[in-house]
Amino acid sequence: MGVNLNTHGKIPDVVVHHVNQNWLVLIEAVTSHGSVDAKRRNELQAIFKDSTAGLVFVSAFLTRKDMAQYLNEISWETEVWIAESPTHMIHFDGERFLGPY
Repeated sequence: MGVNLNTHGKIPDVVVHHVNQNWLVLIEAVTSHGSVDAKRRNELQAIFKDSTAGLVFVSAFLTRKDMAQYLNEISWETEVWIAESPTHMIHFDGERFLGPY
């Protein structure tokens, strides 16, 4: 997939390959290192710059209350997943804003 990771580097908490879409879903558990803010998004883009797959950035929270503490830091064009509502995602901006799927 064009990615060589340094296991001692700043890799995300979880990397999932969505085979059908050829996406790499890069998940940061907020309890370990914080949310995907603009700085972290840029770091991840640099780490995965040679990827042949599309990149999806996700901040994972336990609760909405936890997310509220980071709301001002979450980068645009990222996703948020909350464990207390596992079947839903929150999309921060992008091409589907206020439009049909």
